[in-house]
Amino acid sequence: MGTYFRPEALKFLRSLARHNDRAWFDPRKAVYEREIKAPMLALVEEVNEALADFAPEHVRPAPKCLFRIYRDTRFAADKSPYKTHAAAWWARAGMEKTSGAGFYFHFSAKETIIAAGIYMPTPAQTLAIRRYLEVHHEELRDLLAGRKLRTAMSEFEGNRLTRPPRGFSADSPALDLLLCRQWGVAATLPAELATQPVLLQEIVRRFALAAPIVHLLNAPLTESTEKD
Repeated sequence: MGTYFRPEALKFLRSLARHNDRAWFDPRKAVYEREIKAPMLALVEEVNEALADFAPEHVRPAPKCLFRIYRDTRFAADKSPYKTHAAAWWARAGMEKTSGAGFYFHFSAKETIIAAGIYMPTPAQTLAIRRYLEVHHEELRDLLAGRKLRTAMSEFEGNRLTRPPRGFSADSPALDLLLCRQWGVAATLPAELATQPVLLQEIVRRFALAAPIVHLLNAPLTESTEKD
């Protein structure tokens, strides 16, 4: 049995969504530390132990995986200071700043999300992945079509372009994949999963199923890094 959250964690996030200001949060920061941050760090460490078997390049210190609860509001119309979910991201070693493809978990009072792939690639990464998929699109299709994976997760919609990206043909057999600006898979599950003893098991099972996709998407990015 791994770490999971008490119902108080969902209660805290539900209240935070209603009272997203410092006057409410500051006197309750200890509750956040106890009910959310501490168990999140423990959970990340347990996921790390599992990743060592099938994605060792993504094992990172737990504090480096955990997202801050504080929002960056500098350029946002919404000035609410706090996120209303808790999240962790396992980037590949060497891609911590540019992200690359990795593994993601978050929970809020509304949902639990388990995902894997590349969500915000840089322009250079996007081009490298598209060039790679022109040759290796069948490999990605085969992975996405896996029965166990399809049962557990759904493919990203991909934030698709409406026309072929510059430099790529409209006749390419990989066109549907080349139109994407994101690649990967995700599962949106009930918020209550975060409070159940099977949480770690459900995260690790999906990460393991998605790991070949993460490795494939990172292949052209690690190649370009090594060349640089």
